[in-house]
Order: sequence, then structure tokens, then C-alpha cells
Amino acid sequence: MDQFKQISTFAEVASRGSLSAAARAEGVAPAMISRRLDALEERLGVKLLQRTTRKIALTHEGSSFLEDCQRILAELEEAEAQVSERSATASGALTISAPAGFGRQHVAPLIPAFLDLHPGLELTLSLNDRVVDLIGEGIDVAIRIAALSDSNLIGVKLADNKRVVVASPDYLSKHGRPRTLDDLMAHNCLAFSADGSQRGWTFRQNGKNVTIKVDGNMVCNDGEVLHDWALAGRGLAWRSMWEVGTEIESGKLVTVLDEFTAPGNDIYAIFAQRRHLPFRIRAFIDFLRQAYALPDYWRK
Repeated sequence: MDQFKQISTFAEVASRGSLSAAARAEGVAPAMISRRLDALEERLGVKLLQRTTRKIALTHEGSSFLEDCQRILAELEEAEAQVSERSATASGALTISAPAGFGRQHVAPLIPAFLDLHPGLELTLSLNDRVVDLIGEGIDVAIRIAALSDSNLIGVKLADNKRVVVASPDYLSKHGRPRTLDDLMAHNCLAFSADGSQRGWTFRQNGKNVTIKVDGNMVCNDGEVLHDWALAGRGLAWRSMWEVGTEIESGKLVTVLDEFTAPGNDIYAIFAQRRHLPFRIRAFIDFLRQAYALPDYWRK
């Protein structure tokens, strides 16, 4: 206890710039602060602070030691917060953004159970397929099917995911199974298009990611429609496993070109950097991660 008190006092003095200010913050006499610092320096065998009647200055050793002290104190504070939050309930407003298709299938159905655990929350779910501005639009958590690219944000991986090329058994029996990426040119590819621009399909070939511009007579800006067209036997579709996993397991859809499947496209919770993450955000992220980790979740 004495050692910890010495360390916390040292960090307090360094941050406030004087013994008297640290003493007022702790409600003790400056002489007590001085004795703790003396004991710490004697125990360590180094001078941490150059002290005068008017100011203090960190020595080289003191500056290095302060970084370690601040890290240790912050980790302790975080550990205490996590322990106390295990039996706590979240409250206040929580705003979530998610891609429309994924949000309908894998976020919205879980929210009632989450609110049963935290009835003091007021939750807003926004579903759209654009990349939202978390800070500008007041979003607490955004669910994204992609790796994080903005260094001002923090991403927590919720679940694995990959994109695969699928088709119905009926389509493959009529048109054959593609064996190479070049074979895609001979198939009707159900492509996604947003804002008039058609997106290519990304694969892994010869150790590199390659994007193939596919062609077909049915294009849509809604992934659920492409999914339905594939089930109806209208062509090949490049879809996420979270969307087609159930149909693949049941045999309604069949994957092709599996050896060219590119890595990535995993599912992340994205939030703005904060010194202390509000419990409501942490609780929601943990809830989703635990739900997605259940062995049978993606087989529903």
C-alpha cells in the first residue's frame, strides 16, 4: 500500500507541477507529500524530481519513470472499471449505424435481448450502406464489413467473414461450373452497382489481390435482391458468408472458385477514440461479439 501511494503521489505531483497543489488535491499537508517522495526516491535509489520552493522539474530518470507510472495507474483504473461494470446496467442514449442488409439480419434481431439486459437505454439503429461520419453524425458505434482505414477511429473485430461466389445448383447444371477467373467472362454475373458505378469482384491469385470487372444482364444496388436472384438461378453472385451461409449449408446455393477467395471483409465495430469508453458502448460491442461467437449462430 505504501509503495502504491508513493507512486500515485509522484504522478500527482508531476501532473500538477508542485507539492502544494498535489497536497491540496489529496487533502494532506505538503510535508506528507514530501515524505512520500523522499521514501520513493530512497527506495529506488535515484533522484526523480529536482525540487525548489517555487517549482519542481523531472529528472531524466523521473521522466522515464513517470510514463510507466501513468500507464500502470491507467491500467488499474481500467481494471477496476471493468470489474464494477460486470454487474452494472447501461443507460442513456446509444446510436448505432450498420449496413442495411447486415443490420436487418444480424443487428436488429439482437437488439430486443440487449435492451432486456439494459432497460435504461434509448437505442437508435440507422441502416444504410454508405460510410457514415461517426463524429459528425453523432454515431456511437458503426458496424462495418471491412478493415479499419481511418486512424482517428478504433475497430474491434466482431466476427470472421469472407465473400464467396455462389450460384444455385440449377444454374450450374445449365451453364457449367467456372474453374478459373477467366471463366467468369462466360457467365451471367449478378453485379452490385451503387451511384451508377459497378463494383468489381476481388479474388486472390498468385499471392496478390485482383479485382475482376464482371458482366451480366442483371445489376442492382441492393445486396438482398442479388441474393434472391442467385437463389432463383439467374446467375453467379459474389456475396458475404453472413448472407449466404445458411443457403450454402442447406444446398440451395453452391460456392465456386473457392481457391481464389480473398481474405478480409471481416465484421468490425467502429467507434471514435476516447480516453474512457462509455459503458453503454462497451456493453453493446461485447454483446454482439458474444452473440456472434456462439457455435450455431451463423447456421440459423
